[in-house]
Amino acid sequence: MPEPTAAPVPLPETAPPPGNTTGTGTAAPPGGPVTGTLRGLGVGPGRAAGRVFRMAGPPPLPAPVRGRDPDRERREALRALAAVASELEARAAAASDPAASAILEAQSFIAADPGLLESVEGNVAAGMDAAHAVDAACAGHREALLAAGGLIAERAADLDDIRNRAVAEVLGLPVPGVPDPGHPFVLVADDLAPADTAGLDTGTVLALVTERGGPTSHTAILARALGLPAVVSCPGATRIGEGTWVSVDGTTGEVRTGIGEEEAAEIRRRATADRRRRAASGGPGRTADGHPVELLLNIGSAADLRPEVEAEGVGLFRTEFLFLDRREAPGFDEQVAAYEEVFRAFPGGKVVVRTLDAGSDKPLPFLGAGREPNPALGVRGLRVARGRPAVLDTQLDAIAEAARRRGVEPWVMAPMVSTVAEADDFAARARARGITRVGAMIEVPAAALRADRLLERLDFLSLGTNDLSQYAFAADRQHGELADLLDPWQPGLLRLVSECARAGREAGKPVGVCGEAAADPLLAPVLVGLGVTSLSMSAPSVAPVRDALALRSLERCRNDARTALEADDPAWARRAVAANGPS
Repeated sequence: MPEPTAAPVPLPETAPPPGNTTGTGTAAPPGGPVTGTLRGLGVGPGRAAGRVFRMAGPPPLPAPVRGRDPDRERREALRALAAVASELEARAAAASDPAASAILEAQSFIAADPGLLESVEGNVAAGMDAAHAVDAACAGHREALLAAGGLIAERAADLDDIRNRAVAEVLGLPVPGVPDPGHPFVLVADDLAPADTAGLDTGTVLALVTERGGPTSHTAILARALGLPAVVSCPGATRIGEGTWVSVDGTTGEVRTGIGEEEAAEIRRRATADRRRRAASGGPGRTADGHPVELLLNIGSAADLRPEVEAEGVGLFRTEFLFLDRREAPGFDEQVAAYEEVFRAFPGGKVVVRTLDAGSDKPLPFLGAGREPNPALGVRGLRVARGRPAVLDTQLDAIAEAARRRGVEPWVMAPMVSTVAEADDFAARARARGITRVGAMIEVPAAALRADRLLERLDFLSLGTNDLSQYAFAADRQHGELADLLDPWQPGLLRLVSECARAGREAGKPVGVCGEAAADPLLAPVLVGLGVTSLSMSAPSVAPVRDALALRSLERCRNDARTALEADDPAWARRAVAANGPS
């Protein structure tokens, strides 16, 4: 059997990711260029080939200068941060993808955070020049975010980008940006900032490869939204020689060097043919022998719905996008209008609404929640209703009213359900408002282990594999050094999925997957083989997953599921299933 892929090379937490100065790239890091096949985590399905160009490093700091006018340095530092906040806000407004817009808007708020500005002023008062004051303030706040742990630590990467942009602004250096070699290329970086990923020209950037990041990082989320092949947590990627021809497989996670221009052209030709074939295909999801599998969309609002994508409904409507960055909760009427807009798009189809998933990486000011030592293990999701039940009740009222106005039957589920008692309480609240299809997100191992009892109270389950991985393996979703533990091919995670699917089969009730695992064309048939009845994903992933299912019989899916469950590590599972091929 193939040997397992090595775990990602550990990187120091204190080292910021590279900045992004404009140009054609940067010299390879010390140690010489790497050759052969590199392996990481495939997070954006598809194949691409082209020459490598790397993001440049962060703008270097000159030697500290003492004795400058502190008022001038303070004004210059604050001006630079204000310019960065304004630029990020403008990019958020211009972003066509709602997920990208939300990420950029949140980053602009960080750049304008009063606490960060106060730290900068304190550093200037202590004798620092503007550039060093910004650098030190961002470093201090970065460490605080990392210390908070959980998904809050994800914001540390945002601060790195803000630092790089603000320091460049102070020093009059080019603002960080993507290389522009004048032809299509494969973009390689240590990590990518949201502002860079959101603004990528997919006509020029063929694929993304990063040394850091995980399956739920900003790079992964935005790559899937853009439909770009992408590999993250790929050790050695930044040591690929500039201009080297490589092939990138965003499904298997392989980055192969040493190919020639002719082979690269053939890979691109096949990838283009695949995209055209998928664009022409459609219809409901089913295996080669006709076993039905619902293919659904993950959305944050009606703006995410694309008419050209043939999906059978919505498997995850993330309602928290309506609540983010609000000083006051959205009122009943505003919520009704937002939910009604999504219901209108699928008048006869399935729309699964997830109630507010607040807390952890999505703190909401209007909730008045205090600082938690470990937000990922604190008051998040359904647990918010313990102290603020009116927030959940108003949301359920609004969902019920929007459904009534559109004449549809919504599916409503709660996030972070951990116990049977929590499921009981949520089901009672929802059904009291006339909502008849009530379910739960399975993100906590305790809930997965009690799936049979939950389904005695509920009508369906939906597995959020991103958080389920985090909690099952005690590994922070944003910790780059632990990305291998968060690989959705981990046999331990698949065992939990299998247990939930078995419970659904015995209860005669649907069990779906709405985490990123559902978007992997190689893994999707395995999930179906485990007994999952629906798969929900971002729009660009629907066609590749539909194609993958259509090539495999249900028996082949079940065989592949057994192969993956019997594996000892995710790399072996992935390669063994890929070697089986479709039936």
